[in-house]
Amino acid sequence: MSDDARDDFTEKLRRLVETVDVANALTEPLARSIENLLMISAREINSSDASVLIRDGDDGDLRFLSAIGEVADQLRNLKVPAGKGIAGFVLSSGQPMAVSDVGEEKTFYAEVDKETGYSTQMILATPLRHNGEIIGVLEYINRRGQPPFEAFTPEEMDKAAIFADALASLVNAYEAAKMFRDLGNRMISGGEEMDVTAVREWLTDLRSSAEHREMMDLAVLVREIASRGEAERSMCREVLEAVMKFTEAHSETQFLNY
Repeated sequence: MSDDARDDFTEKLRRLVETVDVANALTEPLARSIENLLMISAREINSSDASVLIRDGDDGDLRFLSAIGEVADQLRNLKVPAGKGIAGFVLSSGQPMAVSDVGEEKTFYAEVDKETGYSTQMILATPLRHNGEIIGVLEYINRRGQPPFEAFTPEEMDKAAIFADALASLVNAYEAAKMFRDLGNRMISGGEEMDVTAVREWLTDLRSSAEHREMMDLAVLVREIASRGEAERSMCREVLEAVMKFTEAHSETQFLNY
């Protein structure tokens, strides 16, 4: 590899690492936001457990992305085959579903309970929609306290739909950031004819630099401001677009200084 080609590759790799690290900076707070909203919504609906399932592949399988409750840790990344369960029905039909006794519901997928040791009595499930596409399912399981449980009400189904809209936006942002992170990590791990030890040392030096840390701080700061509401997101966009226009104009007129 020539010196010019190596320099070009190094610059591309540096930008790739920056992209990966920005994605890393975004995924963790987004995951926390999803879990926090699950907790808030479960309290509003008086449910003891809640979870978000998302599409996993092109065949219609579902995967637990986030969960709160008794077996939350066991549920994360557990899969539900395409067309199975109440969640599978909601995903394919796009219709919410409330079941007061899962023992009487033929579509109930009991394998999740077998895997976790949990006892599901009732479910409220509603689709997650983003830009007109169903990207997953929001589920609330059982009531707080001891059975027998009161059935979920139409008002609670309406509340669940409102929470689903907010969660769908968070889930979409999380999956987009995660996709960039995973793709970048795979490309970086390739090494492209570079010594693996040397690549790791180079990455360590890059990520420990003051410039790189400052860029990460800025990415997190923008995310925190933008997450506070539509007005803040609009303000962030206007400020960033103004900065971009300034830097472009500045670079175009730099020759006047020579």
